[in-house]
Amino acid sequence: MAVISYTEEHVKLLARLMRAEAEGEGPKGMLMVGNVGVNRVKGNCLDFKKIRNLRQMVFQSPGGFEATQKGYFYQRARESDIALARRTIQGERFWPANFSLWFFRPGGECPPTWFNQENSGRFKNHCFFQPSAGDCPSVY
Repeated sequence: MAVISYTEEHVKLLARLMRAEAEGEGPKGMLMVGNVGVNRVKGNCLDFKKIRNLRQMVFQSPGGFEATQKGYFYQRARESDIALARRTIQGERFWPANFSLWFFRPGGECPPTWFNQENSGRFKNHCFFQPSAGDCPSVY
């Protein structure tokens, strides 16, 4: 059962975002980007209080994703990408992104916090950050 509401258009948008942000990180990295996106829709907290669906999440500005803001959100969603997006919409979570609302690719080590959010871990080149349960209980 899906953990957020969605349309087929939303699935394809999420799949495109996952590909644009993490194709080089492989399927697991792409799944983690999907986790962050789904968490932002579920969250209704912090920078994501007005995010109600995947379309709003993908195109959020400011505070959204580099892919949509810097022009590399142009590749279509492949069937394999769509399948990964569906997995995250159905609630599959992957550490360290399982409760994360942010990720980024630093030049070196992951900082312990980012915008006052705790570092939950690193996967390949990306560091993930999650809010406290008190700041964002609906993510948990």
